[in-house]
Amino acid sequence: MGVKKIKVWLYYICMLLFFGVLTYFLINKGWQIEKQVDNTHCATSGLDMFMNSLIVHIGEPVALLLLQIISILVVSRIFSYIFARFGQPTVIGEILAGIVLGPSLFGCFFPHAFNFLFATNSLGNINILSQIGLILFMFTIGMDLNLRVLKGKMSETYVISHSGIVIPFFLGMFLAYFIYREFATGHTTFLSFALFIGTSMSVTAFPVLARIIQEKGKTTSNLGTISLASAAIDDVTAWCLLAAVIAIAKTGSLTGSLYTIGMAVVYIAIMLFVIKPFMKRLGDIYKTREVINKSVVAFVFLILLCSALVTQLIGIHPLFGAFLAGVVMPPLPNFRKLIIEKIEDVSVTLLLPLFFVFTGLRTQIGLLDTPHLWWVCVFVILIATVGKFAGCAFSARFFGESWRDSLSIGVLMNTRGLMELIVLNIGYEMGILSPAIFAILVIMALVTTFMTTPILSLIEKVFPERNIKEELQIRKSLGIFKALVACGNPENGKPLLNVAKTVLEGSKNSLSVTVLHITAGTDINPIHGEEFSVDSFKGVKAEAENLKIPIQTEYKVTDNIEHGIVHIVNGENYDFLLVGVGVRLPGTFVYRKDFFYPGSLIKDKTRYFIENSKSSVGVFVNRNFVKITSTVILLHSAKDLFLLRYARRLLHNNIDVTINIVDLSHLIKIDDEMIKSFTELKDEFPHSVKLSNYANFSAPSLSDYSFMLISYQAWNILSVSNTKELEYIPSTLIINKKRSRFHDDLEKEF
Repeated sequence: MGVKKIKVWLYYICMLLFFGVLTYFLINKGWQIEKQVDNTHCATSGLDMFMNSLIVHIGEPVALLLLQIISILVVSRIFSYIFARFGQPTVIGEILAGIVLGPSLFGCFFPHAFNFLFATNSLGNINILSQIGLILFMFTIGMDLNLRVLKGKMSETYVISHSGIVIPFFLGMFLAYFIYREFATGHTTFLSFALFIGTSMSVTAFPVLARIIQEKGKTTSNLGTISLASAAIDDVTAWCLLAAVIAIAKTGSLTGSLYTIGMAVVYIAIMLFVIKPFMKRLGDIYKTREVINKSVVAFVFLILLCSALVTQLIGIHPLFGAFLAGVVMPPLPNFRKLIIEKIEDVSVTLLLPLFFVFTGLRTQIGLLDTPHLWWVCVFVILIATVGKFAGCAFSARFFGESWRDSLSIGVLMNTRGLMELIVLNIGYEMGILSPAIFAILVIMALVTTFMTTPILSLIEKVFPERNIKEELQIRKSLGIFKALVACGNPENGKPLLNVAKTVLEGSKNSLSVTVLHITAGTDINPIHGEEFSVDSFKGVKAEAENLKIPIQTEYKVTDNIEHGIVHIVNGENYDFLLVGVGVRLPGTFVYRKDFFYPGSLIKDKTRYFIENSKSSVGVFVNRNFVKITSTVILLHSAKDLFLLRYARRLLHNNIDVTINIVDLSHLIKIDDEMIKSFTELKDEFPHSVKLSNYANFSAPSLSDYSFMLISYQAWNILSVSNTKELEYIPSTLIINKKRSRFHDDLEKEF
């Protein structure tokens, strides 16, 4: 330590000691004065003082609000994760999390804790924050509407969409005629009640529908195009309809609402013909991340807030203004994506779950305490489902769509999700919907959203797109070997393609490779996947051209990446799944022990691939991979015989490859099949293959190789019992072999 540093520390210590002593004497003098002034002062233990202070502080508005937000986020994330594991939109889990935290469950079983955590006088703060979250969310929904999908089949999608509004709207009003006396609040007119029931039956949740289509890889298909376009038209129409319904409900009559509706028309015209062109010019200037600064973002927020305020002032809900503000944003994918990224994390992750829980706090399922009310609930679900399904499915079939696509469109348009909850909460806040009918309609929204995915899967089974047996026979006759390369980042696909080319391609089979990139998302923001996939796969396609591998690319957005990959592998009948894991350290092949833990390399996600995929699975550990040259193969048991067949492929596909086979269990001396295979390999490639016994092999020498092959079973054993050897591994392919449709035949091709 230098002289200067010693002086600094001495000065610092002396300063602390000097002022510490002065502070001590000052506090002592203060205590003496306190005793003289207040003779009744009684000593209280430090623990008692702390506990009293803790109780006081936790009851303060800010502390209570933070505790509420923490509870809401934790429970909603847990439920979202559970439902995502079952292939359901996470919005279902978040809505149920709100109901669980509400009076129906948490308030029923733990009333004291519920009344403390969600005291009636504290709910105003949650409501305000949730409304801000909704305003931001509706703004992103408006920005997410890709109106270009409407151009191809405008007339068809327009009719399908409006059939899915008109028919359920009428059925909703028809239902309102029978339940008005029982479920309308005292001051609600029949017109207002019937209009809100009709509107609630007509809503389609565009974000959830778009997410389901993306997860199923149907975005660019005929089904995806029609469904997305119909949902987009439905969204715009539904919000315009809701604006008119709110105006009528507030004035009490159709004629009284004409002024509000007229002002809304003027407002919409200004937004579309004045603000939108101006924002288009602004977007042309500020369309990259580098130039979108705080001033631009602040201006966008100003447009959003002013639009929401105007619609509130003219008698329409501010959410409509937020939605329209999103619609008039510049139609530039990069600009919209950048703005959405700045808004989405806070609005969707933090504020929107507050709305779900606030809805759950209002949903009193306990009010449905008689069989009659539950029968009403079932009837409401039936009316809502049949009206939407029949209107959309039969219209699509009338326009010549297949039964498969027509039925799928009807099911998808039945998805209500968050959009339904927004409509219901508006009706509840305006006093139009009573608590009982509110609870019934929330249940309806949950059921119609929940049933979408399983019914779509059922339709796919009943109306298969292709004859799988016939396809497999054609592939076998042509010798097509299908491999799926799944990469979290498309750039990581480059080394995976190199491995696929060298390890999987044979002389008698034609290698067909699909590169899959999945983005972990939510069911809230359907991003522009097509534009993103084009940009993200540029590097992979360039590498494929360099390696002379014809590839296909596939991009998906899902909440459950592992399930999505396995679903594709099994559903599309792939022969091999190649995924990448592990640690890639920059620089050299020098590794520190604390950076690499072989025993934990095959984690739950990768194990899920291996245990649930019907095909063979290769797990590639990238440790500064360049290319496959010097290769080491570890043989542990007789089941590792297939590795010698992969060794033959390596040697055939790359003349620069040399292979050292390390016989860990002396198999090539005692196992007849192993002896035969090794002898044939050695005779065919005498200068490229050598054999090493385990006793003559040192673990650190593994780092001298560029590539290693090992079976999944051997890895599991060695990663527990011999972690020292595996700490030095080079880039490694861990293979779990499964019998596929003709995988064994291809392995024996040499």
